[in-house]
Amino acid sequence: DLELHLQRCQQLSVTVLTDHQDLSNTELKTITNGTAPQQYRIRAKLRTYKPQKLHQSVKLHCSKCNSLQEVPDRDDFDFILRGSAGTAPNPELHNTSWYESVTWTTQDQKQREIAIHFVKRDEMLQHPEDTLLMIEGGTLKEIWKLSKRFKCVIPVRSTEDDLELLDLSAPFLLQGNVKYYGCKQCSTPKPMKNLSSLAAEQQSSWEPTEIAQVLGIELLQYVFVMKFTLVDETGALNAYLFDY
Repeated sequence: DLELHLQRCQQLSVTVLTDHQDLSNTELKTITNGTAPQQYRIRAKLRTYKPQKLHQSVKLHCSKCNSLQEVPDRDDFDFILRGSAGTAPNPELHNTSWYESVTWTTQDQKQREIAIHFVKRDEMLQHPEDTLLMIEGGTLKEIWKLSKRFKCVIPVRSTEDDLELLDLSAPFLLQGNVKYYGCKQCSTPKPMKNLSSLAAEQQSSWEPTEIAQVLGIELLQYVFVMKFTLVDETGALNAYLFDY
């Protein structure tokens, strides 16, 4: 894997880090004094690389404002869910023309109220593997269970007038094991009734980009970012890897 490869690179005295076999080798000093963009072939040692742990290389990137941020962890999501569970589902928002609702109270000490709203497609309920649902009051464990069985899960909470997304520090959508996030700076979250336009379409397949668009969310993309410091006898050069 990449981590073993990088360790091996550090152990070798000299490593060829680029291709371009038709080009002659260029000293790092020449590159740093030159103007970009240019194409070079170098021979250099890998002195350091960051981050040291590969899972830390995965970030969230907004293509609109070009911001780069850390992927929130389970504890962040859990904290937001616990906060939203304090708001009881609004029964006036249940069983509309475009979703059917099921509610129950948990048997634990807290006796949480949970509501699940199953979105219809062209006024019909779908098979679980094709269904988008919205959940109020669910725990992290319950949401993970639902995301394994149903195609899309959107955590929501009630207002007086409509259902709305949670804080954008939480994923606004879960599909299987993938969590989708929105940019706090560039998004203008809209109420969940905007999903009804997608629900009315016969052929829509609940694509995250489509869902994000109708909900006013600027979708963040997962990116892989690393920094390498390369050295030769003439100087040092920082090389950055950025890829979707």
